[in-house]
Amino acid sequence: MPFEWFVALRYLRDARGQTLLILAAVSVGVSIIVFLTALIGGLQASLVDKTLGSQPHVTLQVPREAARALVAPSGQVAVARDVQASAQRLRSIDQWPVVMADAEREPGVLAASATVSGAGFAIRGDAKAPIVVTGIDPARFLAIIDLAKRTHAGRFDVAGGNVVIGSVLAFDLGVGVGDKLRLTTTEGVTDTVTVAGLFTVGNRAADQTWLVTSLRHAQSLYALPGGATSVDLKLADVFEAERVATRLRERTGLAVESWMGKNQELLVGLSAQRSSQWIIQFFVGVAVALGIASVLIVSVVQKAPEIGILRAVGTSSRRVLDVFLIHGGVLGLVGSLFGSALGALLAKAFEGIARDPSGAPRFPVELPASLFVQATLLATVVGVLAAVIPARRAARLDPATAIRNG
Repeated sequence: MPFEWFVALRYLRDARGQTLLILAAVSVGVSIIVFLTALIGGLQASLVDKTLGSQPHVTLQVPREAARALVAPSGQVAVARDVQASAQRLRSIDQWPVVMADAEREPGVLAASATVSGAGFAIRGDAKAPIVVTGIDPARFLAIIDLAKRTHAGRFDVAGGNVVIGSVLAFDLGVGVGDKLRLTTTEGVTDTVTVAGLFTVGNRAADQTWLVTSLRHAQSLYALPGGATSVDLKLADVFEAERVATRLRERTGLAVESWMGKNQELLVGLSAQRSSQWIIQFFVGVAVALGIASVLIVSVVQKAPEIGILRAVGTSSRRVLDVFLIHGGVLGLVGSLFGSALGALLAKAFEGIARDPSGAPRFPVELPASLFVQATLLATVVGVLAAVIPARRAARLDPATAIRNG
């Protein structure tokens, strides 16, 4: 065993009371970091999943039609006192298969799906409800929004005139699986469809208005043969949505919107949670550093005669410095291992305290391996840095003075 390690471990063993006390302090600090990070991470993931469970991460659409300048018979531009917004009509993305293929090649994009979406009414007897008709390619769309997993009655089937609708919409219309509905779209097209399944995504607006059918059927309902009104994307990292949207907007010239633009309040809340997580880690790290530094300073004072003897027999100041740096690093490393285990146990215990009626935990936690690696590295680095001042003090001790005062 190297000399520095032998001496450092000897000092730790000789001062068992101090060692156990600081290990307990480091363990508690690391457990707090692991517990709160796991809890905040789990709540963020749950919140994002519930919010994005019914919407794509990025959506490409045709830009809104802008008002055109009036042109006089002479060819001069006429200036109007008032400019009215142009009436918007349902339009298809030009060459949408090319646009979708280009979007799929964008780094970070996991899936892409073309859809036709428009407004209309669903009619069942005397009941009539406004709806949003969404025509999809199931193989692609389910990779973005997994409605099949959320279909709790019947089956997810949009082929051959079948549709799936939200559970609240089904309640409002008084329909169930196998019943018929009459659809009337904003293009004046009327059709009769069969309800194949009911879904619940947890978003009342979606559950109350969504009617999902096949892409071809929606194209016929809105007089868009072969067309698509939007291209939806799913990303590997949801927080990269705005950057991806900006790049696609510049490259395609389309109106590209990310979920971050649609959910500003949610984004502010997530940012605040992340900031609080870093603040907690910072102050816990400071507390751990102060604890290790104070113990090592006391140790330097207590071990001054021994340090003086080591220096007198030829031990270099550099090796004495390394002894106390190793001392601090070992305290941080061992404390982080116990703290990580304690924090994980606390997180899992807290997760099991409260559950939703569905059986899912109300306070989910995330415990990835990277969290434990981060906590261990943080505590070890803090331990080494906290030992710098005591180590420098020990390395600068005059051998004769240290031995005489001892």
